[in-house]
Amino acid sequence: MSLIPAISPTVFALRPDFTALSIVAENVRNSQSDAYSAGLLDAACAALDAPWAEAHLEAWREAYRAFGAKPQRTPCSAEALRRRAARDGGLPTVNAVVDLYNAVSVRYAVPVGGEDAGVYAGAPSLVRAVGGEPFDTVQDGQPKVEPVEAGEVVWRDALGVTCRRWNWRQGVRTRIGPETTGMWFVLERLDPMPIDALRRAGAELIEGLKRLSPDVRTSTLLLARSNGGMAETEPARTI
Repeated sequence: MSLIPAISPTVFALRPDFTALSIVAENVRNSQSDAYSAGLLDAACAALDAPWAEAHLEAWREAYRAFGAKPQRTPCSAEALRRRAARDGGLPTVNAVVDLYNAVSVRYAVPVGGEDAGVYAGAPSLVRAVGGEPFDTVQDGQPKVEPVEAGEVVWRDALGVTCRRWNWRQGVRTRIGPETTGMWFVLERLDPMPIDALRRAGAELIEGLKRLSPDVRTSTLLLARSNGGMAETEPARTI
């Protein structure tokens, strides 16, 4: 399965320090949450002391303000999870894979997205929205399609927006479900989070997938800004 994300130069113009770690996983066997996945969340919520955490989350707040979002109302996904963990003393379980990547996100203070690769129409792209692109969500328990604001940083495919405000809210269409076997994950960092820490977070995610699915196949790709302003990719590694 080939799924190579594209990052628009307009995103790097906004944050030249942006780096993404893309992980494609095949032959994944998801399951209901269990004691092990709940334990991962509990351990992560008890370790909110990554030395770069607060500065990294502040960098994401600055990035959100730069495209017109209000991070106090719509924080990045990592900050939202850590706020909830601190407030409630933990996080609710969802399913084994979602528990795994939420635990990685909380532990490393890094936004992590997990998507059903099989429903993507083309490859994921991180772009500044033109305005009006469709985003499928739920409001008051009912399906809703809402238009995206012009200039907003979004992940999208050929059918529409899959994640709003960079990494704030995921759409319904591409969520990982019980039957999902092909998955795409993206871990997103800004300065001052160390690149080595980003790699460790990705390795932890892959190890968790291997525990769930011994036959899983994964490939990773690091995307960062080149001198020409385009995405510079590290050669893919398959495990």
